Amino acid sequence: MYYPVFLDLHGKTVLVVGAGKVALRKARGLVEAGAAVTVVSPAHLPEFEELPVELQTRRFRRGDIGGQALVFAATNDRAVNRQVAQAAGEARIPVNVADAPEECAFLVPSRIRKGNLQVAVSTGGESPKLAVALRKKIEEALSTEG
Repeated sequence: MYYPVFLDLHGKTVLVVGAGKVALRKARGLVEAGAAVTVVSPAHLPEFEELPVELQTRRFRRGDIGGQALVFAATNDRAVNRQVAQAAGEARIPVNVADAPEECAFLVPSRIRKGNLQVAVSTGGESPKLAVALRKKIEEALSTEG
């Protein structure tokens, strides 16, 4: 069971390892929250160049973890994601691992935002599709409220 919380990340340093679609979604949300985001990946989607992030085009190094408030492992390489999770865990830095909820210190819920209202839906990593379906229903309900 997880404890739900909304974090103030304004000005906090956050590391995203990976630069594909999942990492892009994470990085966009973190930038929106005001985090100072560093992205580390040997290759990246062109959209990353449009974001105000520090983009380091190289492989992950364990030392990248130091000084981070949060870490996200979002590569398509299970071994790299596991290495990121282990390094963050050893450094006692909360980590989210996109492909392994059991390695996460925290989960990122499906989120709805309307002005200052935010609603988060989580299934504890067990059913992301259900969380997305519920999010869509809530979005529909909020849009009919005006």
